[in-house]
Amino acid sequence: MTGTGPQDGLHAGLKNRHLSMIAIGGVIGAGLFVGSSTGIATAGPGILLSYALVGTLVVLVMRMLGEMSAANPTSGSFSAHADRALGRWAGFSIGWLYWFFWVVVLAVEATAGATILEGWIPAVPQWAWALIVMTVLTATNLVSVGSYGEFEFWFAGIKVVAIGAFIVVGLLAVLGVLPGADTDRASFSNLTGHGGFLPHGPGAILTGVLLVVFSFMGSEIATLAAGESEDPQRAVTKSTNSIIWRIGVFYLGSILIVVSLLPWNDPAIKEKGSYVAALDSLGIAHAGQIMNFIVLTSVLSCLNSGLYTASRMAFSLGQRGDAPKAFARTTARGVPMAAIIASVLFGFVAVFFNYKFPDSVFLFLVNSSGAVALFVWLVICFSQLRMRKIIQAEAPEKLVVKMWLYPYLTWATAGLIVFVLGYMLTDTEGESSGRTTVLLSLMVAAAVIVVALVKQKMAGGRADQAAAEPADRVSVG
Repeated sequence: MTGTGPQDGLHAGLKNRHLSMIAIGGVIGAGLFVGSSTGIATAGPGILLSYALVGTLVVLVMRMLGEMSAANPTSGSFSAHADRALGRWAGFSIGWLYWFFWVVVLAVEATAGATILEGWIPAVPQWAWALIVMTVLTATNLVSVGSYGEFEFWFAGIKVVAIGAFIVVGLLAVLGVLPGADTDRASFSNLTGHGGFLPHGPGAILTGVLLVVFSFMGSEIATLAAGESEDPQRAVTKSTNSIIWRIGVFYLGSILIVVSLLPWNDPAIKEKGSYVAALDSLGIAHAGQIMNFIVLTSVLSCLNSGLYTASRMAFSLGQRGDAPKAFARTTARGVPMAAIIASVLFGFVAVFFNYKFPDSVFLFLVNSSGAVALFVWLVICFSQLRMRKIIQAEAPEKLVVKMWLYPYLTWATAGLIVFVLGYMLTDTEGESSGRTTVLLSLMVAAAVIVVALVKQKMAGGRADQAAAEPADRVSVG
């Protein structure tokens, strides 16, 4: 069979342009557009330091993941690496937690997209829009990995062009050369002119970190998708090496423009959202609708990638015997149909909970999956510490991507992640406070780890029994 990828059953249906755009678009979530206004209100212009801190963390974690994935590209990515480096229990636990995270994200994004679409076409109820969006993207993923890649190429392309245009136009306004812009308000002096760069003190930087850290989830998708590309090693290496400028331009660059175009405490930022307020200040007509279109594109991109990512993690777990065997079976087109359908069914159940029990069951699902991103990053750190030694011993030529200052920077990154988790415990405001998120996520993680350890012990017992049976038969004879 031509075009078969390194995974049995999966096809190498993703082209280099797909992988490039998946890598770029993966770091631009809807959270950047929607959630940045809260961060700006909390930390002022100092939110740039929060984004820079989390961005640095993501660059380091992706460098570690890139090292392992370039040496061994697989649709299981960090879960498969943890399986080998830390033990079956680790691969099982982080794989299922990651899957859980993405099926909850499916519900969040489907509801967000449905809200925008209902605003445009009120005749169709919100729940129907959520159903339509989920069904269409499920069909896309079921056709072939190439169709997923093509949809994501265009979704990500729109996001990239939109942010690029926003940065260029905003920069011209800040420099005072854009006709029609309010040049009296647009200035780099906004960074320090309204109570200073850190109007709420240095502590606000850490509070800002808690608000922005989750908008970076998705950076790792390129390493999962690489397993279905024509040249997995090249794809991983390229996406790993380019993540610094991607985060620098799209996150830091666009937020810098927002807080330069308007004073950080301008009421419009909180009322309309940071990007809409910034576009309005430039005198761009229909700024709100333009932003809604871009946010909808980001939501659809996140949904598309979330379904792909959840299904491929389920496929990998099935391959390793940590999920039903049906998850590891593929169609003639190389699509893990059972894994996709199971993932989207749980997504539909979560959407139902969002409409029926938004303040109880669904709030629990969101909070209990909230810290999974940090757990994933922590597992990547510990896996890389062990995997470097394994790769060096078995195939040192596969170390085409290397983590910097190993092992010191790996330990420092792990320490920073633990610090962020610890700092979240001090946040006690609201039903979705940092403390609630960490404690519920830890509770779910503990339950999954217990299941993993019991499963591992039972598998070990069966193996011992199987090994003992031939000896028993000899002794009887």
